[in-house]
Amino acid sequence: MDTAIDIALKFAAITVAFVVVLLIVAYTVLAERRVLGFIQGRLGPNRVGYGGMLQPFADLLKFILKEDIVPDKSTRFVYFLAPVIATMAALMTMIVYPFGPDIRIPFTSITIPLVIARFDVALLYVLGVTSVGVYGIMLAGWSSNNKYSLMGGLRASAQMISYELALGLSLVGVIMLAGTLELGRIVEMQSGWHGLRWFIFFQPLGFIIYLTAAIAETNRIPFDLPEAETELVAGYHTEYSAMKFALFFLAEYINMFTVSMLATTLFLGGWNVPFAEDIFGRGTFLFGLVSAVGFILKVIFFLFLYIWLRGTLPRFRFDQLMNFGWKILLPLALLNIFIIATLIFVFPNL
Repeated sequence: MDTAIDIALKFAAITVAFVVVLLIVAYTVLAERRVLGFIQGRLGPNRVGYGGMLQPFADLLKFILKEDIVPDKSTRFVYFLAPVIATMAALMTMIVYPFGPDIRIPFTSITIPLVIARFDVALLYVLGVTSVGVYGIMLAGWSSNNKYSLMGGLRASAQMISYELALGLSLVGVIMLAGTLELGRIVEMQSGWHGLRWFIFFQPLGFIIYLTAAIAETNRIPFDLPEAETELVAGYHTEYSAMKFALFFLAEYINMFTVSMLATTLFLGGWNVPFAEDIFGRGTFLFGLVSAVGFILKVIFFLFLYIWLRGTLPRFRFDQLMNFGWKILLPLALLNIFIIATLIFVFPNL
């Protein structure tokens, strides 16, 4: 049974993790606006604070002070509940990701684990919780009593159900290679070859399928059909304003961060940094620090990729989106499972 000190430490860890994640998400929005500005030959926000560094806090203040408008004909309870579901489903996955190995504080016997919770079915937990997020979007579209919002919600539900199949099947290869659903153990399995035994080298096809399906799951360009402004005004959140709109906005960027962390954990070795163990020695403070920084840098790479794609690719038509998911990604995901199973059969010590 946990003592009061253990409970306090877990509560502190959860608080620190959520604050760090929310800060990274806030500055991801700023980074996106600046990078898109560079791609499109404009400046982006650069007035509030040095280089626009305080822009996320100005945006938060704007959301807090804006008038909150609720449609008269909306189903109010569901209307208010939808953004909460979307945000909580995005946040709840943070507790199982290993941000780094256990760090031992120098000159003490205190060891700090860089993961909040460890359990055997962590990957299944992540997939289960993130799939709940579609209910927030679907209910938002239905409860607003707006036809554009309803179409956005229907598109979102069809899109997420379709691409979740390919996403889930793309991870079967990782499970077959690791033999476990525990994320920390999956990272440990990639620590060979001096920290370079990443699963992306064994199944590049699975990685590409995962990345494509994950972009569709987060409703980002070129798969942002549920909120296509040229067709549906703003899609499922057309009737939302002030902080309720901010929650949907926050959920989208947290989901981007979650997808990036999962890709890093499953395919890019997690917190494994090449030759870090050889240089610093496993279990040392510097090893833990370098590993944690390496994990964050890998996540930032994926976030940059998201932004780069948004500034580069056009949007699909909805029929193209569905055909791509069912006729291309799904068969490729099944092919990837067959290839990994064959490799494991031929090379049992893989």
